Amino acid sequence: MTKKAMLEIKGYTKVYGEGKKAADNVSLTVESGDIYGFIGHNGAGKSTTIRAVVGVLDFTEGEILIDGHSVKKEPLECKKLTAYIPDNPDLYENLTGIQYLNFIADVFRIDSKQREEAIKKYADLFEITGDLGDLISSYSHGMKQKLAIISALIHDPKLIVMDEPFVGLDPKASFTLKQIMHEMCEKGTAIFFSTHVLEVAEKLCNKVAIIKQGKIIDAGDMDEVIGNQSLEEVFLEVQDEQK
Repeated sequence: MTKKAMLEIKGYTKVYGEGKKAADNVSLTVESGDIYGFIGHNGAGKSTTIRAVVGVLDFTEGEILIDGHSVKKEPLECKKLTAYIPDNPDLYENLTGIQYLNFIADVFRIDSKQREEAIKKYADLFEITGDLGDLISSYSHGMKQKLAIISALIHDPKLIVMDEPFVGLDPKASFTLKQIMHEMCEKGTAIFFSTHVLEVAEKLCNKVAIIKQGKIIDAGDMDEVIGNQSLEEVFLEVQDEQK
């Protein structure tokens, strides 16, 4: 399969008040079929970068392209291609699960056959089919996370962006999500996600970037970045070197 750049971050810089750089000249490329891990301590710039990629946060300098489309100049085109799963999904709690999924399907103009097949497939996999008639306000955090994941997958995105997707998921749901990620990437979807669980990133990702104080300090193929060490060892070493 020919690899295509699905996400290109070029010299992305985000400056907050008083000149604090939350992201400083960040550049990386996620290609079709990649599972790309984005790791760093709290406050390193992961969520800031992710929110800029999905168009939630404006930025100071640089360019972000999704399948060749500019996030700044063609935001709607980018959103059509992208799925975003935030670290703390903010759902419409006065809707039932199925109402919410149908609302998202309506936003992306998904026909009834495609949405029914996708909802059945993913709701069965995450074992919440029987809960879709209940109000989201009655859901546990883990169930809300599962619903957010399903809503992100039903329009068959070319790029999936996730911020700490495994937080709140039970072990079986985490395993299911990993299987889905592999399945999506095999058909050419690109996945870019942040995580604190370095063991998961090492096993799951083919590429990784380490960010500290807003700067990328190491990035590339997982095998090249870690060498004969574990990702945890490399991460801790790089953090110490950069102090």
